[in-house]
Amino acid sequence: MAVKTMMPLPRAMLIDMDDTILSAYGRPDIAWNKIAEEFAAELVPLPPQQVAAAILTFARQFWATADAAWRLKLTEARQLTVKGGFAALGAVHQTILSDDLAVRLADRFTRFREEEAFVFPGAHDAIDALRARGVKLALVTNGGADTQRAKVERFALAHRFDHIQIEGEHGFGKPEARAYLHAMQALGVTAAETWMVGDNLEWEVEAPQRLGIYAIWIDVHGDGLPVGSTVKPDRIIRSLSELVPAEHG
Repeated sequence: MAVKTMMPLPRAMLIDMDDTILSAYGRPDIAWNKIAEEFAAELVPLPPQQVAAAILTFARQFWATADAAWRLKLTEARQLTVKGGFAALGAVHQTILSDDLAVRLADRFTRFREEEAFVFPGAHDAIDALRARGVKLALVTNGGADTQRAKVERFALAHRFDHIQIEGEHGFGKPEARAYLHAMQALGVTAAETWMVGDNLEWEVEAPQRLGIYAIWIDVHGDGLPVGSTVKPDRIIRSLSELVPAEHG
């Protein structure tokens, strides 16, 4: 009978934070629908589901081409996307939803995301186990300095990593090559000695692969690669626990 062998652990891992260690931004459709329901009385005559769908459509279009600077202004970006969704609805249904309502809805969404964030089951244990096995660890996350640093502290991540790299603190982020190069330099390792782990196919798979880093895509919800994806992860996992070698007695 064939015996499945696990790859030896690398000298270092670069690990994403949002939707890799923490449930943060995944499934935005569910979140927008919940928030729209909270504001249902103010959205009349439009049904909350229709408003949520319009916001989500505009947000996806916006983020598909948005400048990286918007990642550091997430609150403002959300306000802009809600206003955009409202404008799209107004053009079709001749229903005017105010900018004030857009701002309040967007800000409630931001608070909701913060309230709902949690560490994925087993993530802390997996990180601790990798570190105990001598793997050098860097947390490499995009986003604003204050927002992301607050998560690092809130979810007890600082002491678990040898290097914490937040886009808003360093002035650069994924998928810029220097984001990965800087993290590897901080850990004293080469690309051939490094794995990158994360949920974004561009930031955590395609870009690091170009540098020779072994790239692991975490598919927490088990959705599989998007249809037509040209990005090919070196490995796909559902949780960080899968990276920890099993103990054999």
